[in-house]
Amino acid sequence: MPRPDLAHDARRVFDAAVRAVQAPALLDAPDLDALAGRPLASFDRVIVVGAGKASIPLAGALDARIGADVRVDGAVVVPTGYAATVPADLPRPSRIAVTEAGHPVPTPASAAAASAALTLAEAAGPDDLVVALVSGGGSALWGLPPVGVSLDDVRATTRLLLESGVPIGGINTVRKHLSRISGGRLALAAAPARVLALVLSDVVGDDPAVIGSGPTVPDPTTFADALAVLRDAGLMGAVPSPVRRHLDAGAAGDVADTPGPDHPAFGAVTTYVIGTNETALDAAAREAARLGYAVERVEREVEGKARAIGRRVAEAALAVNPGRPTCRLWGGETTVTVTGTGRGGRNQEVALAAALYLDRAPEVDAVVLSGGTDGVDGPTDAAGGWASPRTADAIRQAGLDPAERLTDNDAYPALDAAGALVRTGPTHTNVADVIVGLTAPRGATS
Repeated sequence: MPRPDLAHDARRVFDAAVRAVQAPALLDAPDLDALAGRPLASFDRVIVVGAGKASIPLAGALDARIGADVRVDGAVVVPTGYAATVPADLPRPSRIAVTEAGHPVPTPASAAAASAALTLAEAAGPDDLVVALVSGGGSALWGLPPVGVSLDDVRATTRLLLESGVPIGGINTVRKHLSRISGGRLALAAAPARVLALVLSDVVGDDPAVIGSGPTVPDPTTFADALAVLRDAGLMGAVPSPVRRHLDAGAAGDVADTPGPDHPAFGAVTTYVIGTNETALDAAAREAARLGYAVERVEREVEGKARAIGRRVAEAALAVNPGRPTCRLWGGETTVTVTGTGRGGRNQEVALAAALYLDRAPEVDAVVLSGGTDGVDGPTDAAGGWASPRTADAIRQAGLDPAERLTDNDAYPALDAAGALVRTGPTHTNVADVIVGLTAPRGATS
């Protein structure tokens, strides 16, 4: 039986997952007239606001679907540097402004972008439609802190949460209570206009209240919940004092909490999730089957420490189907607690941990690839990495100790030395992470 090129095939499976959650595919199917409650052409104006890594192609695809005779205003914001990286095959808007701001930590441009979105929403009348395009990264890109809390305070708090390995749901609970636009407040600003939120999910569970910190949906969390996140992470004494004072005041009832589901403004809001990690995994499974792999298992909603997940998926990859090449898929988002001084990201840590586990079985032909569908993994130029039973030895041959690199959160140079980084550049989408495990039968020949 011919032996497949597992590393090459793993990349093809991953790329298929990403293509399935890019803007052209996501906005082809939804009936926008039905979602808006009436034909788009019947509104006086369509006002488009958006924040996230997918904002430019989503706005471009939406702009193309709105008739030329409809008045369109709006602005979307993407991470700094993204505007120049949109490939020619993805749409760009012609009637919607594009700005850039900081991510994952907000910058002054983030506050300006959030203020602009609120101004556009507040100007909407009862015969206007406000379309909110929300995708991964929106929480930081629309970073407008409450009165009494500075942007530097929010930046410091965000860094602490990220470095402590707090899951994205917990991070966004805190963010929503340090923002003037998140947690349903954008919907309040748009009232009495009709609001249609088109949401691309980058979180496990696909809860619109968590995605982008839920600017258009009721917020089930409270100031007390935000304090609990900090307490559980051991950060109560580490966050800036204005943050602690603001959250304490909110928990005491001295600051209005985010709006809940009983608020009347949400009666005019429709939220539609246009794509999820499941969308990507389904496409990955189809591509693997097309390449001749038996897709044995697809596990969704993977969470936990990246190193533990790396060992787990490597162990699964070593379970060989004697009859044919096998593909196993996982989706979700792992976390990393930063204790070292190295470079890397959660997907690179999954790959390096997998490499160390696979190192014990050099006779097995297996590959594990872990990548962020946004093309960005930590503060690096990689989307993630891949590993085979020979990767750890390749790292050692380059003069590096893979176990030490993992301990120091330094997966990037280790995988780079082995030629095992996955680089895609910004993909202009984000549905969290996809992990591909491919295994060939023992005894297969090239």
